[in-house]
Amino acid sequence: MQALAPASPQVAPAGRTLDVDNLTVRYGSAVAVDGVSLAIEPGEVVALLGPSGCGKTTLLRVIAGFVRQAGGRVLVDGTGIDHLPANQRNVGIVFQNYALFPHMTVTENVAYGLRARGQRGAAVDQRVERMLDMVQLGAFRERLPRQLSGGQQQRVALARALAVEPSILLLDEPFAALDRNLRLDMQIEVKRLQRQLGLTTILVTHDQDEAMSVADRIAVMNKGTVEQFDTPVAIYDRPKTLFVNGFIGTTNLLPGKVMAVVGDTATVALDAGATVRLPAQGIAAGSSVILSVRPEQLVLSPVATADSWPIEPGLSLPLGSQLVHEARAAGGTALKIVEPRRRSASETQRRFCALTPDARPSLFPRSTHPATE
Repeated sequence: MQALAPASPQVAPAGRTLDVDNLTVRYGSAVAVDGVSLAIEPGEVVALLGPSGCGKTTLLRVIAGFVRQAGGRVLVDGTGIDHLPANQRNVGIVFQNYALFPHMTVTENVAYGLRARGQRGAAVDQRVERMLDMVQLGAFRERLPRQLSGGQQQRVALARALAVEPSILLLDEPFAALDRNLRLDMQIEVKRLQRQLGLTTILVTHDQDEAMSVADRIAVMNKGTVEQFDTPVAIYDRPKTLFVNGFIGTTNLLPGKVMAVVGDTATVALDAGATVRLPAQGIAAGSSVILSVRPEQLVLSPVATADSWPIEPGLSLPLGSQLVHEARAAGGTALKIVEPRRRSASETQRRFCALTPDARPSLFPRSTHPATE
């Protein structure tokens, strides 16, 4: 892949508002999307993130006009578009498999949407030339798709979607078929172009790292509903449900019981053998709870402290600049602990674990995680 051009200066958002209002989609008796509402700002990138079958692609297809909803509305700049067929919604879409015409050159593929709308002549040629320059493929204009790499095909598909000047850009898992390094390059490229054009963009993905790096806000979906719609930082640091907490990033789940609540501080006795104090987060004394702790919020120690608990060390795996330690606490609770790779694995056989001083773990009622009962 060619080196990326320097980022263009960011412009004021030229995109449109997109409102999804109480959208419901049914396939027979099955509910694929259940009363979803999202308010998306002009020029914003929103990721629909969730496991397979959660409804994210169905929601995208409703916005595009490929699927008809059972209830609710889709509005662009406050005007409903539900009555419009897909080819009249002025929505650009990039599919996971690129969907390029194999018998057409790069130029012909990019021009296809314009010509399908009845445009001809020099205006089409100029628009195609601009799009190819934007995605840095001007030198490949006469090639067929089979003569391009995966990343180049992806950029052709993106240029074709942008050529028609869409009011909304939809990306349906566009990087899934690319290798890791190329995927990162394409994420940067798409973000650069989106910022340059100020397009309101919806990205469907099941890759949490992709959503966290590309999106301004993330809608985490589960079983047809949105469990949290927030910024990447808020979703990682302040998840509202145990599902969101577990789906975004890696976490350790430690059962315990709230022994007392004084002011906003709860004292929690963990089944692992320690007593910790943390914000009560609305949970009352006497409640059985799950403490969710990120691996980087734990620290290992060779000696016991008032707030630590004993663990049985396992493997230590070097991952670049970090070490990932496996361990087990009382009752067989599996733990993962992450720390900078300052020591060799042989020097890290420490037998106690505690929260880091700045840890802000999340607390949930134990009833939200039946497997821990």
